[in-house]
Amino acid sequence: MAWWGWIVTGVALLAAETAVATDFYLAVLGVSALVVGLVGFAGLSLPIWLQWLFFGAFSAALLVVVRRVVPRVADTSRDQNRAVIGEIAVVQERIDPGGLGRAELRGTAWTARNASGAPLAAGSRVRVRRIDGLMLYVEPEV
Repeated sequence: MAWWGWIVTGVALLAAETAVATDFYLAVLGVSALVVGLVGFAGLSLPIWLQWLFFGAFSAALLVVVRRVVPRVADTSRDQNRAVIGEIAVVQERIDPGGLGRAELRGTAWTARNASGAPLAAGSRVRVRRIDGLMLYVEPEV
């Protein structure tokens, strides 16, 4: 592959890391691709198989270093999600049993699923029982 192909690939992988939470996996691959591209730009012409071998080896080594230095981001977000369980939210629109609607929690509108057997009226207070991604599972406050 031409040196500029590695550079474009590296920049694309780094840009993708900013858009998708991958715990720096794409960033590691992006930096590795940039390094291979810079080696080619510097004038060192390597056969394609050696470029891929260098890319793989550098990616693996960099991944080991990054995993030891950078704390796990995903683990902290899971802990923050668990912190909203048991909190009180306010239903913004009627939600039928098992249905979806909107609920406000901590000043932010969330997608909420009615986990109870009764409809939830707009303005009613509900307790968060579970969270899955960005969806709250709510039941009437007791």
